[in-house]
Amino acid sequence: MLETIINYLGKESQSLLDYTCQGIKKEDLHLPGPDFVDRIMKNTDRSSAVLRNMQLLFNTGRLAGTGYLSVLPVDQGVEHSAGASFAPNPIYFDPENIVKLAIEGGCNAVASTLGVLGAVSRKYAHRIPFIVKLNHNELLTYPNSYDQVLFGDVEQAFNMGAVAIGATIYFGSPESRRQIQEISQVFKYAHELGMVTILWCYLRNSAFKADKDYHVSADLTGQANHLGVTLEADIIKQKQPQNNGGYTALKFGKTHKDVYEKLTTDNPIDLTRYQVANGYMGRIGLINSGGASGDNDFTAVTRTAVINKRAGGMGLITGRKAFQRPIKEGIKLLHTVQDVYLEKKVTIA
Repeated sequence: MLETIINYLGKESQSLLDYTCQGIKKEDLHLPGPDFVDRIMKNTDRSSAVLRNMQLLFNTGRLAGTGYLSVLPVDQGVEHSAGASFAPNPIYFDPENIVKLAIEGGCNAVASTLGVLGAVSRKYAHRIPFIVKLNHNELLTYPNSYDQVLFGDVEQAFNMGAVAIGATIYFGSPESRRQIQEISQVFKYAHELGMVTILWCYLRNSAFKADKDYHVSADLTGQANHLGVTLEADIIKQKQPQNNGGYTALKFGKTHKDVYEKLTTDNPIDLTRYQVANGYMGRIGLINSGGASGDNDFTAVTRTAVINKRAGGMGLITGRKAFQRPIKEGIKLLHTVQDVYLEKKVTIA
């Protein structure tokens, strides 16, 4: 597997595979591993039922027993429109094919909408862990507006047999304070019912696009992660950072020069480690998103997975790159992600 990983990384293989982090040291992190629930999560205020369901996530699929997660997310039918998402591969208009892809792709779980998972729950909820994404940004309003609103509730997810719920907060948006209050209550109730909580900690504000797109800066996404774990998310989903210095470039909020001079460098592993650090030094796991489908998806997911793993992250959540291609290729792509986490020679930087 290592040779394939090196081939996909190409000229970046040495800078990514041989790099040692210059900022936050690996010894200061709480790293993923087979004993993560016993070592880290059992010390929290989460109930035994939450711990059981989290362990179920870790014990499913090709990555079972590693402490890493590979999740198939398909909520884009609402978030980006069904046509935009499924026209390249119309079989995924049928929810059963989404779940089949997750199972055959060796995923730990499948994350999708209340409707998608509810349509096939009796057949599949006992075969692969369900993560019900409860809120969405729909794009049928005109002109388009951007706001995450609830499409379902925790009890509906619990009753279909889901082990976890997911939600998004658009940190930085005018609606963010309402979303924070809303999802705080959603997560509280989910924990009472024994469900794991996963938060998509995304940034959204037109002012965050200046000379660069600071929606993916390490400092701003790191703070979004820190707000997410404050809400007691059990797992954080975040876009992998592409730059840094959002606070200083946009001249708002508060930061410290050591963030840029001591804790991070320009290497993407250091930038992603800063995201991990903001999740209580890894006590709350970081899964990075796979992003949109393009021309070099296998290279892209390999790169993202290597950076996440070497930074101390907990895995990848890969959607469009997998389901917007023929099913055999989608399975191969998911396995490519998982191979990175199974390869023992890809170590923590």
